[in-house]
Parts: sequence; C-alpha cells; structure tokens
Amino acid sequence: MAPRKDVKGLAPVPSTPARSPNSAVSPLPGPLSTSVPVEEREVIKVNNYNTSELKNACDDALKRYLSRPVLFKQIHLHTDVRLVLGWAGVFTAAATGLYGWKTDFEKSKPGVWVGFILYLVLTSLQTLYSYFVEGDTIFVGRRKTFSKRIMTERITISSRTVPVPSSGLSLKPSPTNSPSYSLSINYVQSTSGGKSLLAKGRTHEAKHYSAFFDEKGVMAQEVFERWIGELVEAVMEGKGA
Repeated sequence: MAPRKDVKGLAPVPSTPARSPNSAVSPLPGPLSTSVPVEEREVIKVNNYNTSELKNACDDALKRYLSRPVLFKQIHLHTDVRLVLGWAGVFTAAATGLYGWKTDFEKSKPGVWVGFILYLVLTSLQTLYSYFVEGDTIFVGRRKTFSKRIMTERITISSRTVPVPSSGLSLKPSPTNSPSYSLSINYVQSTSGGKSLLAKGRTHEAKHYSAFFDEKGVMAQEVFERWIGELVEAVMEGKGA
C-alpha cells in the first residue's frame, strides 16, 4: 500500500496493514518506532550517590526522547508562567528600590510599601503555582496527526524519586538497593478541536536508577528510552494501569 500523503503541519502516518472494520483510526507512530541514532547521542555521566543528578538526567533524557519532531511538541506553559511571575517580581523589586533611592524617604514610604507587597504577592504566586499546579510535571506534549480525520494527542508526564526504605540503606547502590525513578503518565486523544474524545489512558510505574546507570554513573540511554517508549505506547493503546 502506498504511504499516505502528508498534510501540511501534521505528522504523517506511515502505511500499515489493513485493520478490522471496527477500528476507528489507524495506529500512529509511537516512540519505539523512532529510535535515536547512535551518532546523535552524548555520554551522560552522573554521581550515583546524588539522587538529584540521577533524576535530572532521567528527566532531561525523557524530554529529549519524546520532544522530537516525529513525536510530540513540548508545551512549556508551566515554565513560561513561572518565568513571567519570577521576572515580574525582579522588575518590581528593582523599580521599588530605584524609586526609594531617588525619592525622599518619607515621601517614598507609600510607594515602597506598595512595591514590597506586590513583590511578596508575585513570589507567593510563583511558589503556589509550582507546588499546586505544576507539581511533579516534567513533560507536557502534544501532536496533531491525520488519519481519515485530524486528531490531537496530549501527554502529561510527572516524575519523582522514591527513596530506598530505611531498612535497605547501604553504602553502595545495587540493583536491589537504590532509589527508584517513578513516572505517572496521562494520555488523551481527541478530535474536533478536543470536543470528541477518542481515547484516554494513564499508567504509573517505577524502576530502580541502577537499571539505567552503571557503577561509574554512565547512563544506558537505549535501555531508558525503551522503557519510556514501552510505557508511553502502552498508555496510548489503552493498556495502562
């Protein structure tokens, strides 16, 4: 069967064998079908005893893997909101300080108080947004595809580190004695501008960091990406827990 023609601005769907009449849409290309070329990889090395480094390395690798053009376009809404609130606080503090410096002390009191209160409000909003809205979210991606109709897929991924139980603490990490990388994935597929829900799924799974990093702290990126790909494709197919 000849491959379908690409629709401008949409990800192409490769030709596939005929499906049953009950199937509504053709399968879309998943992460496992779009591996990263070896020549595009860089060695990732971390300190195995630093859980922040381990988590950040996995978060960054996940974002690089899923945000490629053939997969999802990353949505930076959370980052943009935090940046806007952060810079607004910086400019407010700078403007307040400049006003207080150039204006007589007694005359500047009301304006300085207003600036100070506004700064506190902005920084508080930034903190509350990070904690209650963004939370552990590390990746939000979306893509539009065409297979008989235009479909929109949205995926949201949160991550956190699950520490080793106190009874299992040891000086040396091992496959059975290391913190775990925990992921929660939510997936929604819709059409008609989000008005018609086609599919949705969610899953949660954790795996020891030692499964992805060797004794020297070098990351096995292929192993990590295959795990991510299997989780994402499972939730896309409605097999998530």
